[in-house]
Amino acid sequence: MATHTKPVLHGYFRSSCSWRVRIAFALKGIEYDQAPVNLIKDGGQQLTEPYRTLNPMQQVPAVEIDGFTLCQSLAVVQYIDETRPGPRLLPADPKARAQVRMISDVIAAGIQPVQNLYVLQKIGAEKMEWAQHFIDRGFQALEPMLKQTSGKYCVGDEISMADICLVPQVYNAERFKVDVGKYPTIKRLNEKLLEIEAFKVSHPSRQPDTPADLRA
Repeated sequence: MATHTKPVLHGYFRSSCSWRVRIAFALKGIEYDQAPVNLIKDGGQQLTEPYRTLNPMQQVPAVEIDGFTLCQSLAVVQYIDETRPGPRLLPADPKARAQVRMISDVIAAGIQPVQNLYVLQKIGAEKMEWAQHFIDRGFQALEPMLKQTSGKYCVGDEISMADICLVPQVYNAERFKVDVGKYPTIKRLNEKLLEIEAFKVSHPSRQPDTPADLRA
């Protein structure tokens, strides 16, 4: 049996990309350490030179694992899936696996990047309206996709990387006052997933760097 040293997650409690990795670790039953990176304090700790060596994009997360560093959340999730036992995060069936990747990419490439902290800081005073517009635009595409692919979860009846991406994005939508009720499939799936322990323990309200006033 191969032995693994404990991974280290450099992340931020409210970062949806960091949350994806925390969910994956929890689903797989992987113990890990956290090294919080405050995206606000001191102008953003992700912008320091020491952190740049971990993640040249100066974003979170960065994950030190198995002697190297990964710095894109979906790459981390897929690496974990391929190297650790536990429930599969990508289905064995090629069609279902492609659907999981499609949904994950819609969120991770089509929605989240245009409403992340760096973009909103550039937008300035109209950041709320900007975030609402692009989340709504993405959810208008995601809702019919999920109507076709979902069972109990985003793709069929097994939790996958698509679910790992969905829940943090709905959290963002609620932060920016998007009416999630307009998207009944998204709403149903999110509520179901939030009942699962891996999604609870990884929630932004329960992290080492969660501010006291936001703790659950």
